[in-house]
Amino acid sequence: MLNVQAFIFNLYQENTYILSDSRGEAVIVDPGCYTSQEQEALVDFVEKNHLNVKFLLNTHGHIDHMLGNAFVKSHFQVPFITHQKVIGELEAVSAYGALMGLSAEPSPMPDQLVDEGDKVTFGDISLEVFFTPGHSPGHISFYHRESKQLISGDVLFDGSIGRTDLPGGSYEVLMESITKKLMPLPDAVRVYSGHGPSTTIGKERASNPFILSYLNA
Repeated sequence: MLNVQAFIFNLYQENTYILSDSRGEAVIVDPGCYTSQEQEALVDFVEKNHLNVKFLLNTHGHIDHMLGNAFVKSHFQVPFITHQKVIGELEAVSAYGALMGLSAEPSPMPDQLVDEGDKVTFGDISLEVFFTPGHSPGHISFYHRESKQLISGDVLFDGSIGRTDLPGGSYEVLMESITKKLMPLPDAVRVYSGHGPSTTIGKERASNPFILSYLNA
């Protein structure tokens, strides 16, 4: 069984996730921890639950999702996994952070690159990688088929979709990702988004106004 623990970090109210299996092996997805208090909250949860962190994962490289990359990589001494097209975003983080008034520590570069169809395995968990661009050029999502749980990053939200007005964004590409990669999943799939509450594929298929408008156009 895949256990999902969410933390809300930084001024963007970003969702950082710790995913773990029944034996305590874990990965950290999109660490947005910016302050020392946020970093401590992440470490405290890992230590109190006796988790063995195996990987750092990024769905994409926007600043709110990787403010804690350097901290997690250094503290837990784990490989960093993401998509090749995220590298350019990571390289621009310090300059972008300065524009936003954030002192963003440069992100480490990935140790391993994944793409559509690859899997990230830890303990008894195997996460399928979906290439889901549109919000950003290298965006990926992680799906655990057995428990029907999806880490969607900033692709799909409760009643909404990812913004497409940032560099490299594309509304058409995003809607292709949503309708061709995510909507075919079962209704019961729980979607853990990069911001806000979780939702389900069934709920979004039935009532998400952006999806309904796109499909009925």
